[in-house]
Amino acid sequence: MKFENVLDDINGFGKFQIMIIVLSFLGRFTLPCHFMLNNFVAATPAHHCDISSLGDFLNLSQAERIIVSVPVETDGSPSSCWMFAKPQYHLLLNSSDVIDAPTEPCQNGWVYDNTTFKSTITSEWDLVCDRRGKNKATTTIFFVGVMFGAISFGSLSDRFGRRIMLLVSYVSSMLFAVASAFSTTYVMFAVLRFFTGFCITGIVIVSVTLSLEWVDIEHRKLVGLIDGLSWSFGNIVFSAIAYFVTDWRWLIVSVTSPLILSIITWRWMPDSARWLIASGKLEQAQMYLKKCAKMNRREDFIHTLKEETLSTIVVRETKGRTYTYLDLIRTPKMRKLALQTGVLWFCVATTFYGISFNITGLGINMYLTQFTFGLIEVPSKVSVYFLLDKIGRRNTEMGALLLVALCLGINIVIPKDMSVVRTVVAIVGKGFSSASFGTVVLYSSELYPTVVRQNGMGYNSFMARLGVAVSPLILLLDDVWKELPQVVLCSTAVLGGLVARTLAETRNKCLPETIEDIEEKKPHQNK
Repeated sequence: MKFENVLDDINGFGKFQIMIIVLSFLGRFTLPCHFMLNNFVAATPAHHCDISSLGDFLNLSQAERIIVSVPVETDGSPSSCWMFAKPQYHLLLNSSDVIDAPTEPCQNGWVYDNTTFKSTITSEWDLVCDRRGKNKATTTIFFVGVMFGAISFGSLSDRFGRRIMLLVSYVSSMLFAVASAFSTTYVMFAVLRFFTGFCITGIVIVSVTLSLEWVDIEHRKLVGLIDGLSWSFGNIVFSAIAYFVTDWRWLIVSVTSPLILSIITWRWMPDSARWLIASGKLEQAQMYLKKCAKMNRREDFIHTLKEETLSTIVVRETKGRTYTYLDLIRTPKMRKLALQTGVLWFCVATTFYGISFNITGLGINMYLTQFTFGLIEVPSKVSVYFLLDKIGRRNTEMGALLLVALCLGINIVIPKDMSVVRTVVAIVGKGFSSASFGTVVLYSSELYPTVVRQNGMGYNSFMARLGVAVSPLILLLDDVWKELPQVVLCSTAVLGGLVARTLAETRNKCLPETIEDIEEKKPHQNK
């Protein structure tokens, strides 16, 4: 007997499932905000040396003081990191009269332009010039936390259940995030951002799996679409929040506050009946299934939800056994699946974030850019919704990645002076990369058996965050050859497309319940 048969009886997509999706949507809203938070809290405003140490400038205006105190860059803007050792008053007569006047690094800090941002961690702790590496490190530190959190929460939710670990993730990520907003030192902020990333990733991997395990086959792709759109919605709204909240501390508090509502509404979130049955907790599974039947107005089938009936769903493996990440590599076909999905997630994340970090030349401010990036994802994810059943998960994933590679390849040969064309191609490429990301989440969830699904998704999320960490390093390769980052990203997308081609199709197939299902290829059976 399959769990899908039980769902058919009690309605696999009724009010009960809609409730789960809505509750998950509330918690997932804050995720893209935190993932893109450093674009704003760590932004570097225009700045120059504090020149007050050079003495009294008599009746000079502020602009004239800068002219005589700060050298200019090749583009004519004031230097951000250097100042004249002594005022050069002759520059007031001829600012282009460049001489070899002695310069020195900023001696008394910096003065920042507060037009766009009231405050950022950059201006708070002077993370500029020789300390700008610390600024970039905050993003890496956050995603390293996400990477290790994915491994931890994936394993813990397979051991203790989806519901309780979702609450742990809600509470802990909110506490660490709010605490980071009140950091008094850079080190304190960096440490708290690491733990914020560690805890918040539990929301990512637990909520998707929990929603997926409660819906029937016909609506799994809809869950994938809603999950993807929640991310896009968060990105779009985040641009508005960041526009109005220009102080970095209050911005963190603002994007974290929705978790309060998630914690309050958690009481209505059920645990996964699939996981409970696979773990031998039949009484709890029966309770949630009866609630589902009642809410979906299928009371006539409540009498069929007996523990004896549910026990027949998993009969080949010992109930109550604890599964670990070692189970992903213990048997041949599971080992092959883990290798395939791990490489695929790495490729998808590397190309997605590589393109996101590298789209330039739009000629619009960063708030509108953030809004545009979120908006671009919507049509691509809606298209995926229809393609998943038309051409299947495998072909959608493979096609999206190969089209990403095509866009990257086109931009390699387009001349640099055709910036408008390059920007349009880059935006189209980001749309395809968004489609590949939306597909791989649902696709991977359907490939792994219930008993190790969270372990599998945790491992995949780890590989994805590794790709996120690598993508900025790939962009630094332009020092070797200007087009090398595009070549590497293009090759990575091609590799991902080829790996996707080797995976099994899951369209209209029952979800595998046990590792034995994978080894015997049971997940390939039609419903």
